[in-house]
Amino acid sequence: MNELDKLSPLEADLNRVDAEANAEALKSEASSEKENAVCENACANETSPSLDIAEAADAVEQTNECESVNVCAEESSPALDLAEAADKAEDAKEEPSPNYHSMSKPEMVEALRAIIAGGDMEAHKEVAAIKQAFYTLHNRQLSEELEAFVAAGNDPEAFSATPDENEVIIKDLLAEFREKRNVYLEEKEEERRKNLEEKNRIIGELKAIAEDIDNINVHFPKFQQFQQDFKAVGEVPAGMDNDVWKAYQTAVEQFYDRLKMNKELRDLDFKKNLELKTALVEKAKELTEVEDPIDAFKRLQSLHEQWREIGPVAREIREEIWNQFKEASTIINKRHQDYFTERKATEQANEDAKTALCEKAESIDIAALKNFADWDKVTKEIIELQNEWKGLGFASRKVNAQLFARFRKACDDFFTAKAEYFKKTKEEFRDNLAKKEVLCEKAEALKDRFEDRAAYDEMVALQKEWRTVGVVRRKQGDEVWKRFCAAVDSFHDARKKLLNGRRDEETENLKAKRSVIERLAAIPEDAERKDVIGTVRDLQAEWQKIGHVPFKQKDTVNADYRAQLDRLFSAFDLRESRQRMRRFEGEVKKMEGDGNRLGRERDRLMRALESRQAELKTIENNLGFFNVKSSAGNSLMKDLERRIQKTKEDIAQIKEKIAVLDKQEKDSVAE
Repeated sequence: MNELDKLSPLEADLNRVDAEANAEALKSEASSEKENAVCENACANETSPSLDIAEAADAVEQTNECESVNVCAEESSPALDLAEAADKAEDAKEEPSPNYHSMSKPEMVEALRAIIAGGDMEAHKEVAAIKQAFYTLHNRQLSEELEAFVAAGNDPEAFSATPDENEVIIKDLLAEFREKRNVYLEEKEEERRKNLEEKNRIIGELKAIAEDIDNINVHFPKFQQFQQDFKAVGEVPAGMDNDVWKAYQTAVEQFYDRLKMNKELRDLDFKKNLELKTALVEKAKELTEVEDPIDAFKRLQSLHEQWREIGPVAREIREEIWNQFKEASTIINKRHQDYFTERKATEQANEDAKTALCEKAESIDIAALKNFADWDKVTKEIIELQNEWKGLGFASRKVNAQLFARFRKACDDFFTAKAEYFKKTKEEFRDNLAKKEVLCEKAEALKDRFEDRAAYDEMVALQKEWRTVGVVRRKQGDEVWKRFCAAVDSFHDARKKLLNGRRDEETENLKAKRSVIERLAAIPEDAERKDVIGTVRDLQAEWQKIGHVPFKQKDTVNADYRAQLDRLFSAFDLRESRQRMRRFEGEVKKMEGDGNRLGRERDRLMRALESRQAELKTIENNLGFFNVKSSAGNSLMKDLERRIQKTKEDIAQIKEKIAVLDKQEKDSVAE
């Protein structure tokens, strides 16, 4: 009998209640751990999104051409992550709360009822604390009642707990709180969804005024108002904040690119931004002296939000001011992380000790126990492990219940196996013999189907299954083994003869495919497409009709075949491209002296150039989303690379045409 079961049947219920009471607390612990992860990396790689806007302004000043500067194409707005960390830090911070463990059950019921009546759906941690305290007291009272019952000379198995009306009430109150909190969370999510719609609407407005290039200066006040409106909108659904921020940044940057603010206005803005950011740096340094690391961390997140909203400063001091702010942030984050590390040190020691006991219990090889003496020896070891477990304190709440369940399962598995050992021993030989006889029958039914690949797979599966079947009595085992081997050997010998013939056929197919490759290689690159395209198509059709080749040669011969086709079609495409260019030059020559036609043609080509450049940028961005380690990802990547190369060739040809038009127009003016 498992020693953990010797206390009483009630102990299982008590443990179940403890686990249920700890479940809510696990959520709080998980929030703290996530907060630590945020603290550790909050400022490690942060960049200020507004810095790149200043770089775009510098680029506008330094060039006289209408270039489009993509300021923050890859910006991920780290400050958004810090804002999420601030929310988690708020949850993780331990606020003073009543000592529920010192209350009676009616007092705890009233405390929970007061929370529900107050409508505070954010008080889920207090509710979890009340629940844990209630069931801690409840379990203790049940244990005392059981001890009194046993002390009176009664059988522990006959014990029945006295009904507790407070437990019924608190369960109803907990259910009511969960229902109201679910409604509250749904309302919050609906609010975030509406915020997302509003932010997307504002982004659309920003894009619209950015497209109106002729009146962009007139739109500047409206642009500023849209920025304020965007910042005033609240949270959006989880997972959408970075996407919305990127879309917003792209719209803002596009507007600034086209606005071309003058240097005097930028310098004034830089000076103002420097004053604001210097003040934030001083505040961050003051926070490093705050005693409460939780409070300091939360206030730091507010500073990061303000930093993100402030525009850029002059380029020469940009990195210096950011490094000062980041250095102070790193100190605050380190103190915040150390706070949680120290608090968990004791719990971690207990967790390590309990994990070691679990590993010892799980490391017992039940299959190695061959007789009663072995089972008795290991039983004493298990009981000793259980006594050690009782002497250990609690681990962290998120793993304590899991460790107990793990240890209990290891003990239960051992005692269950012990109880079934002798029962199964008598039946094992008979069952194994029956299984092996069935395998013999299946193998004998397959031995004449050696040409069928499915039959081969099934025969291999039967051999694997045979090895999984246990032993039988020696005399019967030798007989059934010889029978099985006879069927298997007959099948494989016949199949081996069949496959030898197929290998000869694959070798002939390899020779035929190499012949096709040699004929393709003999076609010169300077041959006219119309003269040789029929031959190429015939060779392609011939290739498709040829069967399989040896597996090891498949990739090599296919690569050689594709290389020859690429060589020919690339040469054809190059000549056609040159012919199209000569035709275009002839058309331009006909436009000589007609400035309107030349202008219209140049505008058309410029629009085509911008379209192809935008398409190239989109394809290059998409290229980063594929996993080249997978076969599907590698195939898609190769396709994208071919599209990129083709698009670049189109862009080069359009630019060449534009150059021809410009030269023609210049010659006309000179004349």
